[in-house]
Amino acid sequence: QVQLVESGGGLVQTGGSLRLSCAASGRSFRSYVMGWFRQAPGKEREFVAAISGSGGIRSYADSVKGRFTISRDNDKNTVYLQMNSLKAEDTAIYYCAASARATTRAVPSYEYWGQGTQATVSS
Repeated sequence: QVQLVESGGGLVQTGGSLRLSCAASGRSFRSYVMGWFRQAPGKEREFVAAISGSGGIRSYADSVKGRFTISRDNDKNTVYLQMNSLKAEDTAIYYCAASARATTRAVPSYEYWGQGTQATVSS
């Protein structure tokens, strides 16, 4: 069992930055692929980024590539999402999730989810 708690969301202007954190409790954090997803009002939840257990493999959605960076600290059981050059279309609830499978973008592949943190980008 893994419990995930996100933090770091907020209100920022276009072009600004936010750093999201996701603290995990439970066993074997480093054995899980960690992902970030987001959901805007009226839209489906979509993949943002994922990182393998060792941190050696990272994957990004095309819409955030070059602006967002996913990282993890296995000693602190925490995964991060650094978001730079934010746009209005990045406004969403951001969720972190854990998967015991290979690095994946598929929502159903993630067994554990946090409660989400709101990020709002004003133009």
